[in-house]
Amino acid sequence: MYIAIEKNEVDSLELFAGLLPEQLEEVVAAAAGRRYHPGDVVFEQGQSAAHFFVLVRGRLRVTQVTSEGEQIVVRMVNPGDLFGIARALARHDYPGTATAVSDSCALCWPMRLWTEFMGRYPALAMHAMQAMGVRISEAHQRVRELSTEEVERRVAHAVLRLANQAGTKERDGLRIDFPISKQDIAELTGTTLHTVSRILTAWAGAGLVESGRQKLLVRDPHGLVMLADGLRPGLL
Repeated sequence: MYIAIEKNEVDSLELFAGLLPEQLEEVVAAAAGRRYHPGDVVFEQGQSAAHFFVLVRGRLRVTQVTSEGEQIVVRMVNPGDLFGIARALARHDYPGTATAVSDSCALCWPMRLWTEFMGRYPALAMHAMQAMGVRISEAHQRVRELSTEEVERRVAHAVLRLANQAGTKERDGLRIDFPISKQDIAELTGTTLHTVSRILTAWAGAGLVESGRQKLLVRDPHGLVMLADGLRPGLL
């Protein structure tokens, strides 16, 4: 669904910081605003990469299906994030499937404009490179966790990342502000739904988290940090 996106929402995005007002106007004028409801697919793995995007509000889940047929969650897309940037990865297709997990809005540009934008707007190119660097760093960290850490520590790292990216402060802790299932966490951490269920049940008993149907409240962030760093015994 095509929609109009308010100027103040775009102005606040760090990606566009450093652009002159007339440059920002040019960039936004070339975009289409799109709305996605929970469950809507923005693009699918293997689909020809015709557009690139910036998420303005909401959350998306990016998944991949491996050659063995296993689905994994690659990343969560947060407001202000670039996504679908296949051209920057020297690809002609999307390497994953992006699905809305909450009501979401994004700016969408034809992929042919990627190279033109990177050359015409140095400030935008710099922020795009920084964003890709952060994404690569996070990917390397996840590979290290999968290779070297026990599953409870991996789950603790994943929940802390989600809380840092999408945590809303409440009286009892940090509420992850979009629907997140135990299956999502399992796919983020390379483990099983059963294992994640056992871990979250143990953590709830210890007062670290409170979980419900696709809802997660981190009650004791410091306790999770200690678990993630291996500084206290696991609870399983």
